[in-house]
Amino acid sequence: MGKADSPDYKAAIAASGNDIYQPIETDDVECWIPTRRLEEVLNKALCGKNLAGLPLRTRSKIVKSAVCEALGYPVPKSFRRTQPRFPGQQLDVYVQKALNLQVWNEQLAPARRYALIRVDAADRIVRVKVVDGGQLATYDTTGTLTTKYQARFAPGSNPLELLSLQDTPPMLSHLGAHVPGHFTSSPAGDPESGKILSIREVFGRLSPLVRRRFPDPGIDQERSRGAALHRLVCRSLGYQAYEDGGQFPDVRHQLLEVKLQTSPTIDLGFAEPPSEAPLGIRGMGGFCPRHCDVRYALFFAQTNGAQVEITHLILTTGVDFFGRFKRFEGKVTNKKVQLPLPADFFDR
Repeated sequence: MGKADSPDYKAAIAASGNDIYQPIETDDVECWIPTRRLEEVLNKALCGKNLAGLPLRTRSKIVKSAVCEALGYPVPKSFRRTQPRFPGQQLDVYVQKALNLQVWNEQLAPARRYALIRVDAADRIVRVKVVDGGQLATYDTTGTLTTKYQARFAPGSNPLELLSLQDTPPMLSHLGAHVPGHFTSSPAGDPESGKILSIREVFGRLSPLVRRRFPDPGIDQERSRGAALHRLVCRSLGYQAYEDGGQFPDVRHQLLEVKLQTSPTIDLGFAEPPSEAPLGIRGMGGFCPRHCDVRYALFFAQTNGAQVEITHLILTTGVDFFGRFKRFEGKVTNKKVQLPLPADFFDR
């Protein structure tokens, strides 16, 4: 479906009679706005608006009112102090003049969308980025997220381990009966019923990556190492091009999270794999994917400083994750989360 044929979400929401506090299921194809489309809509409606000279509280109300109008919701006389501010679309809104996002008195939510609205020196809106809590969590450099989970990775003598022999029951009816060798869809796109590889097929396509090598960008370049592996994974699964939307899970189209481990500690962010919380992405025929439905591909690797060599692959569903990996107990708490955003965050 091209942009010209894409649903008119604004009209559908206006016709529904819903306000911003009415929950919408992610498989509601008329009223639930996919994240990429949501970003497009907000950019079109908000960019160019001038917020100069407005008190912070007034500015906040004007921005939230503009978001309501852009999405087709009636503007309430007053905005409730809900979390998130727009429960109907699982959306929070932040106006950013600096690249330091501050979240007060609540933890980041993995399935929540965050609209970060960039204003320039003249207080004019120039860009809107919509990301989920999982993506924002990757920018935490202080370790002060309200909840942060970890596990320990211990590779065994077997270089290939398929821990889950089949996918979770809700996933089974959405697996492709005759999977193509190559996909034309984006690996960062939402999953599509009938185009999802079974966990066994994923394992078969990724297994040849064990013993593969790729150049090591350096010990302080974990993100670049991960991107190099992600490219190999996309190619192995049959995608024509590599694309990383920076969201969870990494290969969103296959509900596949990819982790490269050169140390025993697995960073899980603030959502545990067995969690039954929804991911906040478009559902499929009444099924809204959850963290426990995600497939986790953990690649153990070693490096000599010049080359990274993949030595092990372990593949599991979120449900079975802690049957193999040791959970670290405990969590870190903090009343304020400060996230320094990358310099090019609004340019991506």
